[in-house]
Amino acid sequence: MATANVTIRMDAELKAAMEELCRDLGMNMTTAFTIFAKKATGENRIPFEVSRPDPFYSESNLRNLRDAKSALDAGEGVERNLIEA
Repeated sequence: MATANVTIRMDAELKAAMEELCRDLGMNMTTAFTIFAKKATGENRIPFEVSRPDPFYSESNLRNLRDAKSALDAGEGVERNLIEA
């Protein structure tokens, strides 16, 4: 079987952590990425969930929620009731 070189760029700290993990698992990074490639191509998908974070928990929304709670706690809110349709 012919082999091909693949170059991957990543943060140096992430690389060091990955090398340590691979070493602890008794393999090198080439073996780890080969396992990933075989699993991904065998399943025809990324073999783990890849998603964007829920925007509700973004720092800006959490800041808005804290500000709104502070305003309510200070008596600056307006009470509203649900209207039945």
